[in-house]
Amino acid sequence: MNQKIRFFAKISIILCSIYAITSCNNEKKKSLNSKAPDGMIWVEGKTFLQGAKQGDTYAMPREKPAHSVTVDGFFIDITEVTNKQFKKFVDQTKYVTIAEREIDWEEIKKQLPQNTPKPHDSILQPGSLIFNKEVTAVVNMNNYSQWWTWKIGANWKHPSGPDSTIDGKDDFPVVHVALEDVLAYCKWANRALPTEAQWESAAQGANKNTIFTWGNNDTILNSYANTWQGNFPIKNESKDGFEFVSPVKSYPPNSIGLYDMTGNVWEITRDLFNVNYYKELNISKPLLNPKGATTSYNPNSLYQIEQVIKGGSFLCHASYCASYRISAKMGVEIDSGSDHVGFRTVATKQMLSNR
Repeated sequence: MNQKIRFFAKISIILCSIYAITSCNNEKKKSLNSKAPDGMIWVEGKTFLQGAKQGDTYAMPREKPAHSVTVDGFFIDITEVTNKQFKKFVDQTKYVTIAEREIDWEEIKKQLPQNTPKPHDSILQPGSLIFNKEVTAVVNMNNYSQWWTWKIGANWKHPSGPDSTIDGKDDFPVVHVALEDVLAYCKWANRALPTEAQWESAAQGANKNTIFTWGNNDTILNSYANTWQGNFPIKNESKDGFEFVSPVKSYPPNSIGLYDMTGNVWEITRDLFNVNYYKELNISKPLLNPKGATTSYNPNSLYQIEQVIKGGSFLCHASYCASYRISAKMGVEIDSGSDHVGFRTVATKQMLSNR
């Protein structure tokens, strides 16, 4: 009898130990998920529908067909990377962005049609693209060069040109950054750019299959995002409170606490832009943590490598691109920036544990 008691007591101790270890591991997992790095938030792993949602009348062919993807959990910045954050990186590393560097014509012409004439040296000066605020009429909405202009001296420190400054704009998203610049920041910060799938997972948040980050009602757009109101690109009526770029956190967050996933500035992702990527996907197989197309393809920009950008910007308007939708995407050249493109970063638990 005593032997039986001792046997059952031993079994009981073993079972209790197993339960304690399991509970401890679960608590550690919860703790790790909840202990996000400063300025970041945890996005739960999930399976969701990527691409154009049912009822989205603005969806473009490159957003179709919608397809099921599975994305593991990850941390993501609560806001776009700000001027203050980028300045800290530059101060510590002495990094010089592409928009600040002398222009190498020999490199540029590799990305242009053969026999493209060299511009005058007075034009081949460091700078970046800015929105032309002086547009008074538009002949063809497909010709976006009508509202963009190359501004010598425009860069992240001088977003509107050499006479402008970011003084007092610590909380504005950094702009005029190209892919090389944001990857350098990511390396310094031990972060990565989100894949398009990660970005959509985060933008969707706790919602399911919604067109916008807040749901499916586009009549409340002005309350949730910095976009264009009025006659694009001639007059912005600023009904949402801002004519151009706004400070981060100027609008309500999405369902998991992320700000500006819609509007303000476009966000660069890790994926190459290919208008045929979704159409060529083999959706008969499970898509786990997809990394996008293997090649860049844009029939309107055959000589350029482009990266997927998400979320739209202060220039988005229903009459032009309506890119304030979760599935919306465009391509941006990898070697140039503008005053309406920024980025945010992600991190995995493995990245953080390896540091």
